[in-house]
Amino acid sequence: MEYDQPLPFYMPYPILLPFEQEKEQEKDREVMKSYYSRRALAIQEKVERECDRMEYDGSMMFDEYPDKFMMAHLCGKIEKELLEEELAGAEEEMEMQNRREGNELHDLIGVLLFNEMYRRRCRHRRCRRYF
Repeated sequence: MEYDQPLPFYMPYPILLPFEQEKEQEKDREVMKSYYSRRALAIQEKVERECDRMEYDGSMMFDEYPDKFMMAHLCGKIEKELLEEELAGAEEEMEMQNRREGNELHDLIGVLLFNEMYRRRCRHRRCRRYF
């Protein structure tokens, strides 16, 4: 692990520097999220809300090998919520369009969900080491 600045003589074992790096990474992540499209941002918000619900000790999110069926079920649940919101506005036109892009939407939800879960699993492992 390399540090940007030299360490002071009184700090031979820097424990807090990884937390500062995590803050920088989180800031970069927020900047990158600001470039998402409206639809991707709506999906990301739903994914984060679902991950917030699952973030507790003993959750399937922190299992060594998360269940593939449950992950697919979670993606389907988020997709259903999103489609219900979109269908409330323009029903028939959106239904035809959603049938065509259903697989792409499901894939995007999966990618965003798995990425968010991976990020939280890594953070959980790092924090567990220090406390």
